[in-house]
Parts: sequence; C-alpha cells; structure tokens
Amino acid sequence: MKRAFIILTILLITTQLFGQTNRARDLGIPLEGKTGILNAITDVKGIEVGHTTLIFGEGKLVVGQGPIRTGVTAVLPRGKKYDPVFAGWYSLNGNGEMTGTTWVEESGFLEGPIMITNTHSVGVVRDAVVEWQIKNNYFDPLPDEPDIFWALPVVGETYDGDLNDINGFHVKKEHAFSALDNAKSGPVEEGNVGGGTGMICHLFKGGIGTSSREVQIDSSKYTLGVIVQANYGSRNSLTIAGVPVGKEFSESMPLWNPIRTEKDRGSLIVIVATDAPLLPHQLKRLARRVPIGISRLGGYGGNGSGDIFIAFSTANSGAADREKAQLVQMIPNDKMSKLFEATAQATEESILNALVAAETMIGKNNTTVYELPEEKLIELLKKYGRIKH
Repeated sequence: MKRAFIILTILLITTQLFGQTNRARDLGIPLEGKTGILNAITDVKGIEVGHTTLIFGEGKLVVGQGPIRTGVTAVLPRGKKYDPVFAGWYSLNGNGEMTGTTWVEESGFLEGPIMITNTHSVGVVRDAVVEWQIKNNYFDPLPDEPDIFWALPVVGETYDGDLNDINGFHVKKEHAFSALDNAKSGPVEEGNVGGGTGMICHLFKGGIGTSSREVQIDSSKYTLGVIVQANYGSRNSLTIAGVPVGKEFSESMPLWNPIRTEKDRGSLIVIVATDAPLLPHQLKRLARRVPIGISRLGGYGGNGSGDIFIAFSTANSGAADREKAQLVQMIPNDKMSKLFEATAQATEESILNALVAAETMIGKNNTTVYELPEEKLIELLKKYGRIKH
C-alpha cells in the first residue's frame, strides 16, 4: 500500500507542476454555454473536492493482493463546515447504489459530504464518513438529546471490477478520511483519479469529469456545476457534437481478459450543485435534467447501468436550524429553464472531460482499456464540419 500512496503523491506533484491534462474545449469540441472560471463544480463557492487514488500491482489477478485500480472521491457542499443544504435526487436506471437518498427525499436536506467509490466499497466508505463526522464535530446534536448523534451518509458507486481487484476490498476507511481531509476548492483533477480510477466509459477509459455554467436570471447571476464518475455506455452509441464517432473507433476496443463481448456498461453517478436558491422539489427537477446531457453523448440508461443523480443548492445557509423557523428564498419555477439547460450542458461536458482526461490503463490480468484517441476524434469532427479546418 505504501507504493500506492507514492504513486498518488507523484500524480499530485505532476499536476501541480505541469497543470491539468487536456479538456474537451482544448480539443476544439463545440460546446454550448458560458463556463465559470475553472469550468468545474468548485466554481460554486464553498464546494471542496478531494480524491484518494489507489494504483498498485500488475499482471494476473490475485484476489486480496491486486492489481489495484480504485479510489474514493469526496464532494463537500460547504467545505468542512456543517450546514446542511437543500437537495433532491433521481434515478434514471436503478442498477446501482447511492446510500442516504431516502432521507434526502424525506427531509429535503443533504446533511454531509457526497462520496463516490467502487461498488463493493460503499459500506466501508459510508462507515468512514460517520466516524469522520464524529471526529470533526461535523453535525448538530438534537436540542433535547445532545448526546445523540446519527448520520445517513450519501455514498454512490460504479463498478471497476474489470480493471481492479474489486473483491480484494482495498479501499479502507483511511482512504475515505484522506479524500475528505484533503478536499479543497480550486481546480479539480479529472480522469484516472479517486473513485474514477478504474472506470470505463463507452468502452474507452473513463473516470472523473467536471464542468460548470454561469446563468443569468433577471438581475442575478448564478453558477451551476457538475461532477461525474463516468463508467457507462456502449461504443456503438457514442456521439460527440452530434457526430456518431463511436462507429468509427472499432480499432480501440478494450482487450478483455478473459475475452468477452460487451454491449453496454454501467454506471454513472452525477452530482449537480448550484448557488441558485432552490428548494428540494426544484433540485429534484434539476436532477431529472441530467439524462438530457447523457443522451447527447449516446447514453440511454441500459439495463445494467446504475444512473443515479443528486442535486443540491448552497443558498439558504442555516435553513436546517433545528429550533427556529427560517425564511428561505427560491427562484420561481417559471424561471428555472436556464438552469435546466445549464444542467444538461454541464453534464455533457463533464463526461467529455472525463473521457479526454483519462489515460490508457492496464489492469488485472493485463486487461487494457484505451484512452479516447484525440487526434482521430478531431479528424472526425472536422470531416463532419463540427470543427473548422
């Protein structure tokens, strides 16, 4: 495990010294909407994101030893300050998991961080969040029972078992602690990092991606940001900027070991954040617009895909006060359409950023998943007139 942390440190230093890898806009892919300064979910003030990336071993799978290609990603709505946010969630296809969402639905609040990891590590990450909240006093005790504390953490997952020793259970509580403790504002690492380390998207290497939009409603400007863990989709359906590029990428198919045929894959976790004052039912409406962005890339919520989305608003600080009635603000429903559009746009671009940032990865049994071939993509977009020569 020491080697895994050494690799993580090298990745962090490389990013700091040489900057981010290419993103979708760097390739000239035509995308709509005005982004925030960072074009990331952290353009929404107060949000912090942290990753723990575990990469260790190579060759034949030995369960419990590796190869390891996995991790954890943490999203903290107000950083390390306890102040629940209004939230809503939606599932396009439920072959997946996001814990804590029944209480989000019932209460209307998200009371802690959102974590993303692999399918078989949901439990340990969930338990780690509870312990982290206790250690950091990240909660508000009941007024009449100050010794009582309970939490229902929100933890989403996608399956990385094609590249990772998923049944070796290599994600430990310390890795969740690290993602939470090291979460920060500013640029967000994308691609083969955090929970997205071992993920596959449209049969290319996938992972973490993010994007943002600025929205003007009357005299007020709001920011909306999205972060995704992309691990879904068939190759044949992949569409970029309206071009059916997936049909022309047959030479970059994964090298599976053992060999098998793949028609579609799952899953996709999407987190939508905004500083626009929205109530829980309105945030659920935002979450319902995420599939529009997915469909632009050829995603269709296949049977094996866990497509689960959550949206929250950082407005209305203090609304979760346990004793005093609160006055809250909300944007009229009639003026939400620009936020719907921004959600679709930022979702599409976040997935593209995950595809562009991700790099070819060799995992267990030497299974190889290739990165998106950027030069050929540019050629195809020029061929179809989506990028000017």
